[in-house]
Amino acid sequence: MIRWRAGEVTAVLRSWPGAVEIEAVLDEADGEHTRRALAYTGLVGCPEPGDRVLLNTTALEMGLGTGGYAMVVAVPDRLPPDPDDSGHLVKARYTSSQVTVLGADEQDSPHHAALRDAHEVGGMPVVTADLHSALPAVLAGVEAERPGTRVVYVMLDGGALPAVFSRSLAGLRSSGRLAATVTAGQAFGGDLETVTVHTGLLAARHVLDAEIAVVAQGPGNLGTGTPWGFSGVSCGEAVNAAAVLEGRPVASLRVSEADGRERHRGVSHHSITAYGRVALAPADVVLPRLAGAFGERVRTEAAVLGERHRLVEVAIDGLDTALRELPVPLSSMGRTLDEDGAYFLTAAAAGRHAAALL
Repeated sequence: MIRWRAGEVTAVLRSWPGAVEIEAVLDEADGEHTRRALAYTGLVGCPEPGDRVLLNTTALEMGLGTGGYAMVVAVPDRLPPDPDDSGHLVKARYTSSQVTVLGADEQDSPHHAALRDAHEVGGMPVVTADLHSALPAVLAGVEAERPGTRVVYVMLDGGALPAVFSRSLAGLRSSGRLAATVTAGQAFGGDLETVTVHTGLLAARHVLDAEIAVVAQGPGNLGTGTPWGFSGVSCGEAVNAAAVLEGRPVASLRVSEADGRERHRGVSHHSITAYGRVALAPADVVLPRLAGAFGERVRTEAAVLGERHRLVEVAIDGLDTALRELPVPLSSMGRTLDEDGAYFLTAAAAGRHAAALL
C-alpha cells in the first residue's frame, strides 16, 4: 500500500507557509535516484541539506495527479518538538500521520458558545464547486462584481487533506483576495478547524464574518469513470448543507471545451450527478453566457438541472480580464486559462452571481 524510501536531502527548493519543497537522493541498490519531495513543516519540521528523510513515494511512482511529489514522512534524526496540548479534534484519524487540532466547534474553543447557539447563516451565498481549481476563478468573479467582499473558503476532505498543500491558498491569502480558510471533516490546516461542512459554514459566517462562502474539496480529485465513484459528489451535499442552514446555494458547473474525456466535455457528468441527483435542495445553477455552439451545448446539457434548480444566466463581460489579474496562476487538470477558458469563466460567473445577491 505504501512505497517507502529513505534518502538524504540535497537541496531546499522553494517554500510557502506550512510547506517546504526539497530534493533528496534515495538509497537505492541500483544507484542514486533523485526525487522531489514535499514536507509539511507543522508535521515533520523543516528538513535541511544533509538530513536523513523517510519518504512515501506511492503517488509519485504511480504517476498520480496533483503535485508530482514524494511526501516526507519523517526527519528521524531531528524530530520536531511536541505541539502544545490545545485541541482535541483528531484529523487524518487512525493513520500514521493523524494530527490533533483545536476545533472551532469543540468545547475548549473560544468559539464554542457562538457555534453551539448558531443554527443558520442568514441567507449567506454559498458557492459550491467540484474542483479546488475553481476557487481562484470564483474569487475573480466576486471581485469583478463587488470589490472588497469578504469571502471565506470551506475546504472539504475529498482531495488533499492538508490545506497548506495548496500554493493557490497561500497566494490568495497574502494578496487579500481570500479572507480565511476553514478546514472541515478530515481536512486540516485552515485558519479554523471544524468537524463538518455544516459547522464550517457556521464558523465562516459567525466567527470569520464571511459575506460569501466557497465550498470545494482541496487540491486533487478522485474519480473512477463511474457515475457515482468520484469525490465531487460532495458538491451536492454542500448544497444541502447550505440550504438547511438557510444559506443561498450557488452551484458552479464543471465545464470544459478541452478535456480529452467525453464525460467531462460540455457540462461534466460530475455536475449533472452532484446537482441533479445528490442535491435535494434547490440552488441557483449559474450558466455563463458563452458564445457559439459550445455555449449552446452548455445550456442544453444543463437544462435537465432546471427540474430541481433555478437556472441563472450570467454575463461574462470583463471576467477574462478579472481572471488574468488574479495573483495566482490558473490551472485545472493541467490546463490553463488560454487552454480551457470556459472552465474558469463558468466558475467566475458563479462568483459574480453570488456577489450580486448581496
